[in-house]
Amino acid sequence: MDYISTRGSAPALDFEGATLAGLASDGGLYVPREWPRFSADEIAAMAGLPYADLAARVMAPFVKGSLTDERLLELTRQAYGRFSHEAVTPLKQLDAQQWLLELFHGPTLAFKDVALQLLGLLFEEFLGRSGGNLTIVGATSGDTGSAAIDAVAGRAKVDIFMLHPKGRVSDVQRRQMTTVLAPNVHNLALEHASFDDAQAIVKRMFNDGAMTGRYAIGAVNSINWARLMAQVVYYFAAGLQLGAPHRKVAFSVPTGNFGDVFAGYVAAQMGLPIERLIVATNVNDILHRALAQGDYSQGTVTPTAAPSMDIQVSSNFERLLFDLGGRDGLALAAQMAGFETTRAMQLTNAQREGAAALFTSSRTDADDMASTIRWAWERCGELIDPHTACGLFAARTCGIDPAIPVVTLATAHPAKFPEAVERATGQRPVLPTRVGDLFEREEKYETLAGEYDAVAAFVAAHASPRA
Repeated sequence: MDYISTRGSAPALDFEGATLAGLASDGGLYVPREWPRFSADEIAAMAGLPYADLAARVMAPFVKGSLTDERLLELTRQAYGRFSHEAVTPLKQLDAQQWLLELFHGPTLAFKDVALQLLGLLFEEFLGRSGGNLTIVGATSGDTGSAAIDAVAGRAKVDIFMLHPKGRVSDVQRRQMTTVLAPNVHNLALEHASFDDAQAIVKRMFNDGAMTGRYAIGAVNSINWARLMAQVVYYFAAGLQLGAPHRKVAFSVPTGNFGDVFAGYVAAQMGLPIERLIVATNVNDILHRALAQGDYSQGTVTPTAAPSMDIQVSSNFERLLFDLGGRDGLALAAQMAGFETTRAMQLTNAQREGAAALFTSSRTDADDMASTIRWAWERCGELIDPHTACGLFAARTCGIDPAIPVVTLATAHPAKFPEAVERATGQRPVLPTRVGDLFEREEKYETLAGEYDAVAAFVAAHASPRA
């Protein structure tokens, strides 16, 4: 399997190369040259597999030429051995139609662990072959940072620099990053910055020849294909438990950077019978406007109780536009260049019609979010976090056929956002015992101006050159 850039000019890479590169050299994102597809019989044969075995089966086509089936299985069993629930991503029923897919049983209590525990092992595997050093530079609106840091802290040949907008992540999210004191971990709090600002700095660094010439810059954000690949697995896990391939399932996905829901799109291309993918946004609703009206125009980020969704530029949306636009990389490069100049873009008819075949979207305001948290507690006895509430609100209001189960991705443990949950329910969620001393741990981070030059200078002063 080889990987091509959404912008059509970068050289194709194998899985190992795409994993270490992260962003393509032409500014695009890597995608497989073609989507592998399982038959109904092949999907049916996956039923009942332990999660790590299912992961190896689903991901095997994507890693061919870089990992053997046996080595991939060893890595998935190692990655998912740290999860606190034997099912890794257990399903929980709320009512006759609504289900929760709990993705927060990893070490940092968020769905990012499902991908990043594996990605850390892949980095170690591939760097061990090449003998080089990797400089990971990432941006986080909350959960990616802690999951990535946990995955690579203390690993040889890797330095990680994680940018977060100062004051715009929850106390739990910040402390899960800043209390990791490993010498290869560098947390950077950016003043007067949003997640979009931090993400723009990261993307600029990938295109800065002075930096990439000296350092092997790698990505842990969902611009890295390997992250999305690992997220495809839990769509298969949920679908199989609810009757796939003989029964369709719909999924509602709290969405910011579009990576998690794009993994659902990939699962559908691979043969999983998905009825609809519901893109659940909060009031930062660029994706809802794009899918409902074709208007992909950047607004001002509004801070909410669901900070991981406080995004106005969704990087992974580019992958969908590429696929729906006939995989014409040069045409998409021109389209994205226009957006990067004007911060506004109209989807083409082909892109709008292709998206409408599978995607539905929803916008959730603060009142909807709070009322959904309250409904889940009072009617189902479940505490859910604000991001999950956006997904569940969309799932309950999007008009899916009652005969089709709707799975909301529960993306974070409610104790990561205790104030919002307590305001809605009167119940204050408690951190699991494995992270219960989080507020007693020492913090370490640097505060920088939210400007490219300040970040680049810090990385240059602390990173190890590529060889």
